[in-house]
Amino acid sequence: MVEPSDDLLELDRQVCFALAVASRSVIGVYRPILEPLGLTHPQYLVMLALWGDAPLRFREIAEMLRLDPATLSPIIKRLEQNGLIERQPVEGDERTFSLVPTETGRALRERALNVPPAVIDRLGMPVDRLLALRDELGEIIAAVDRGTEQAS
Repeated sequence: MVEPSDDLLELDRQVCFALAVASRSVIGVYRPILEPLGLTHPQYLVMLALWGDAPLRFREIAEMLRLDPATLSPIIKRLEQNGLIERQPVEGDERTFSLVPTETGRALRERALNVPPAVIDRLGMPVDRLLALRDELGEIIAAVDRGTEQAS
């Protein structure tokens, strides 16, 4: 019988490694599903945010997606160039704007309804396990946030 390793630095024991590989792998599953919609995975996340809560300011999207502005800016620019989102002035604040889906962007939402079932199908896992995993990951994110707040 093989004994489990006591080496704390063994690669397979690292949570960060498992999360990194799982993240890249799952995003890889999304890629061919999103391609016919003309979206990359980061663009899809922005559209999900806007489909759910538009209008949103740039800063609000960055916070929701936990992206720094330098990463989010080219994603927003490309979605604007593709005619999926547009800027709307914010009443009472001439210096800022909100982002909203265009008519084309809103129409894309209907086609995007097929994305979650296609991902579930390709993963081949029961929906309840995927939901439980999502909830566990939410708890990890909350724990990291608490740790970050305490360190500040």
